[in-house]
Amino acid sequence: MKKTILIGWMVLWGICGCAQKEVTVADIWDDIPDFTIVDRDLDTSQFEGLSKTKQAWGIGKSRDQNNQPVDCVAANEAYQDYDAVFVGQANHEVFLTFDNGYENGNTSAILDTLKEKKVQAAFFLTAQYVRENPELVQRMIEEGHLIGNHSYHHYSFPEISMPNLVTEIMSLDDLLVQNFMVKMQYIRPPKGEYNEQSLAVSKALGYTTVFWSIAYYDYNVNDQPDPAQSLQKLLDQAHPGAIYLLHSVSDTNTAILGDLIDGLRELNYKVAGLDELS
Repeated sequence: MKKTILIGWMVLWGICGCAQKEVTVADIWDDIPDFTIVDRDLDTSQFEGLSKTKQAWGIGKSRDQNNQPVDCVAANEAYQDYDAVFVGQANHEVFLTFDNGYENGNTSAILDTLKEKKVQAAFFLTAQYVRENPELVQRMIEEGHLIGNHSYHHYSFPEISMPNLVTEIMSLDDLLVQNFMVKMQYIRPPKGEYNEQSLAVSKALGYTTVFWSIAYYDYNVNDQPDPAQSLQKLLDQAHPGAIYLLHSVSDTNTAILGDLIDGLRELNYKVAGLDELS
């Protein structure tokens, strides 16, 4: 079982035994400056023999005897050596995860609902979100939620070199350590795009890669789905070990979150935190 680790920057420095090194990060947003990160000296050449073929995660409709998506169960087995998880165990736990690429005014209400319902969620953040919304990030941490790595710039992992991937992951990693004393342990590849090399690099950097087993069209802020229909869809797709991917920019998700949690509990599911994922 993994838990978020709260550590001081000097403690991390002592454990890693790493030398400080200036690393420039090519920005795609003007308001995200370059900064100093710790060089982890990962020899990525060891992964050159692994597949570079880009995969985009998606889920078919077939279910197994436990009502879990067959594709998720198969992917768990196929990528278990890389600590990649697509669905949880076939028990009565489900997991709420939010991708936060930017703030659309909903996160405070989402946090209010989670606090009211006494639910721990996971928020996968980019550097843009962290830098623009430090007070919300701090609130997530103080209220017991897990912060996940969604990369610094939201690049597609298979489309950048492995050394650049290390920088993408560890730049955000160090940003959270330096500013919030939080060491992240879970990562979600931007757009769900990955290959064997990116999974191996993520594992080597100490991360569990978390995909999802339930998602829906919720991310277009100008074309939000009907709340009642969305709630029913999310409850109908519930299954043991379900990992829900929700976008915090969604007004619909914000409106139905409390009813979703209540509905899952009525279906005899425990809404658990990722630190209970196994």
